[in-house]
Amino acid sequence: MTDRTIFVFGSNLAGRHGAGAAKWAYENKGAIWGQGVGMMGDSYGIPTKDENIQTMALERIQVFVDYFLEFAKNHPHLKFYLTPIGCGLAGYKPYQIAPMFKGVTDNVTVPAEFVEFL
Repeated sequence: MTDRTIFVFGSNLAGRHGAGAAKWAYENKGAIWGQGVGMMGDSYGIPTKDENIQTMALERIQVFVDYFLEFAKNHPHLKFYLTPIGCGLAGYKPYQIAPMFKGVTDNVTVPAEFVEFL
């Protein structure tokens, strides 16, 4: 494992990082304006909103969570700091989002809000 920590935040498919954790990632961790998915600098975006900044259905978010889980598994040398994606501006509750991360690898730190639901 490395000292490199990747900040994992809830994003939108338009890549407009204008508020919340996405804005912080853009200003501090290399998130790229216009890119809403995947690795960007020292950050990783998991979309919870679509191209029109509308909250996506849980089933659609799950697809992007699955991509992230596979990415984290395939990059064990990186440490990922997961924020409570979907539980801020997207409006979901931890009990709705956290179960998507069941079986997460040891190189991912999950937020305290998610622990009881894993």
